[in-house]
Amino acid sequence: MRATLRWAHADLRAHRGQSVFVVLASAGIIGSLLLAVALFSYAANPWQRIFTQSDGAHVWLHTRAAADTDALSGLSDLEGVAGVSGPYRTGKATLESRGVRASVSLRATGTRPPDVARPLVTEGNWLDAGAGGVVLESSVARVLWAEPGDSLTVKGPDGASHTLRVAGVAEAAEPHYRPGGEPGIGWVLPGTLDQVAPRSSSQSVGLRLNDPADLDFTVQQAVTLLGADRVAEVTKWQQARAEAGSDDRLLGQLFAVFGLGALLAAALAASGAIGARIRGQLRDISILKAIGFTPGQVVRGFLLQHLAFALLGVALGTAAIAVLGSRIPGRIGEAAGVWQDLPGHTALMIGVPSGAVLLIAAATTLAAWRAGRVPPVPMARSALPSASPMTGLGRRALGLRVPPALVLGWRAAFPRRARTLLTVARLALPLLLITVALVAWSTLDVFRSRPADMGVPAALTVRAEQPGSPSGQQLDRALTAPPAVAAVHPGVEVAALVPGQTGTITLRGLGTATSPYPFTVVEGRAADGPDEAVAGQGLLDLLDVRVGDWVRMTVEGRPQILHIVGRSIEPEAGGRVISTTVDTLAERDPALRPDFYHLVLRPGADPRAVSDSLAAAAGGALEIRETPNPADRLEPARGVIATLIGVLALIGLTELLTVIGTGVRDRGRDLLALKAIGLTPRHISAAIVTTAGFTALLAAALGTGLGVLSGSWLVDIQGRSSGMGAGIAHTPPALLIASVAAGAVLGAVAAAALPATRAARRRLADSLAETL
Repeated sequence: MRATLRWAHADLRAHRGQSVFVVLASAGIIGSLLLAVALFSYAANPWQRIFTQSDGAHVWLHTRAAADTDALSGLSDLEGVAGVSGPYRTGKATLESRGVRASVSLRATGTRPPDVARPLVTEGNWLDAGAGGVVLESSVARVLWAEPGDSLTVKGPDGASHTLRVAGVAEAAEPHYRPGGEPGIGWVLPGTLDQVAPRSSSQSVGLRLNDPADLDFTVQQAVTLLGADRVAEVTKWQQARAEAGSDDRLLGQLFAVFGLGALLAAALAASGAIGARIRGQLRDISILKAIGFTPGQVVRGFLLQHLAFALLGVALGTAAIAVLGSRIPGRIGEAAGVWQDLPGHTALMIGVPSGAVLLIAAATTLAAWRAGRVPPVPMARSALPSASPMTGLGRRALGLRVPPALVLGWRAAFPRRARTLLTVARLALPLLLITVALVAWSTLDVFRSRPADMGVPAALTVRAEQPGSPSGQQLDRALTAPPAVAAVHPGVEVAALVPGQTGTITLRGLGTATSPYPFTVVEGRAADGPDEAVAGQGLLDLLDVRVGDWVRMTVEGRPQILHIVGRSIEPEAGGRVISTTVDTLAERDPALRPDFYHLVLRPGADPRAVSDSLAAAAGGALEIRETPNPADRLEPARGVIATLIGVLALIGLTELLTVIGTGVRDRGRDLLALKAIGLTPRHISAAIVTTAGFTALLAAALGTGLGVLSGSWLVDIQGRSSGMGAGIAHTPPALLIASVAAGAVLGAVAAAALPATRAARRRLADSLAETL
């Protein structure tokens, strides 16, 4: 063992440059992976990020008017309470903007945000004593299409109308507003609340606990202190997290796939660098065996040495991210800083580097085992042919005066060895993952630019349920009056019991027989006959049926039998939706009337302008909402995908430099022959560069081709698991794919230029040192 350690130390001193490269490559790759994981955690679970950044409350207590203010103040003295937000005097109100209404709970607060459960302002500013106004929670602002500076109509409990200016938009770790559900949240100054809801005396108070596990006990204490008859509602943090979690599951699954792929690519790149270093020391291994080293000692020596390199690189990369990650400018630094406070940070900081070290150790063990099998007699290796014979195609190419650099570069790039396939595979893997990321990016672009292709053809949903709302032909004329409206489709939505009455699904009637609704049908055909319907993937999975089957359900105590003739993309309700025409549902219930109307707009039309026009024409009697787009909850993925592409590009560059260095070293013996037959240093440099270019070209072709297929498959699998259904994947434009391949080839050529020039100008000696 002592001899092995002494040799490892001597080898380290003799090859300092190679050792430093291996350590820095490992450190850079691990650092990039940890930054990618930080961004994944930052984007895949936005609720947890908001809760951590805002020091969110674990429970909110909403009291009635008779609550004792002294008891509210005493909540901070309860055992286990780390901080209190409030109490805030609250009042119910209805906000209206562009024909859209939303019920909110206005909280009276000060000009300085609270320390506990602090709203995170993302647009505009917090409340100012001079300007007043209202700060809206982001989900309310999204529904109202409200931005800082907009004016809202506010109606209090007494029905009086007021006008408030939107001062800002903020995020809060509380349940988001959903139309028809619980009220949203708005923050106003006490004087503003006195104007809108002068008689309001309800209170809301948030408690942050030292240990979330004590939540139930703390709630019991708080309810006892306040009085059970005075507590109107208790909202726990698990409720808000569960509501937000349904939107984050798809992002989490997508990022998990990308993360595992990046980890595998990083480990392969690091192991490739280690394997190349070992292959470059075959002469030293032969000498060691000649002086008495056993194969086991050689294996142990290389294994210990390169495991030390890997551990040192991983430690440097991890320490750099832990200390300097939060200081990186932009969103990456913000993500790295927030990640340190998120649950699971310690496990990931240990797990990701440990996984990389294990993969590197496995690859190093294989390379060291091969090093142990190197024969101790150098002549045995030199007697073996270094490359395959010149093929007939190569000889004909030389006869046709094809530049020698191209012929020699092709022959060196593809010598018909298994090692060549492994090299190409390692180079192709980062390109494959980059292409998969581009497929995900293109799919998000289609969600945003062409929502009709993703099951959202209607931009607006209109309901006429307010007193004085137009109806019948008057409503039809009002909805079709704006020139930007291409079609108006009536709709009905009811809950239906599944066979066996073990659960409920959503039964929708959209469009009519004469004006069918433009469903996005990806399997089968559209419903155009009596009792025909299309269903989402979630419903097909729930009922274990397929296109062509008949399904029976119960609607308001009466049976409804429908024939599923197609599968449509359904982004709502987890895909557990079956849709037919309003005419079909009216056959069961002749008194049925549309509950809402979906408006399909012409290309390029502005939904907000159409909403303003309809609201003005109807005198505010219509309730107009923007149809939810799945792209809204997937938008955080864009920044992560862009960062992931950068990480994979770094991994690919590391692997490329390893391949180029290995190729230059392995072809060193051929340089004598090339010079002997009259090739100039420029010819030799061109041959080496061409070798790198051909290798990168094959890797790019394989990586991008397989990446398009794999990316489409993965996105469709994610769509199916979410209930939306397969058929949502969209491949990037061919020009973008071609630019990725061209960038890889040009990068390989540029990276090989300097090593090729240096190798061609070396003064080679025909010695044992060069022929091993």
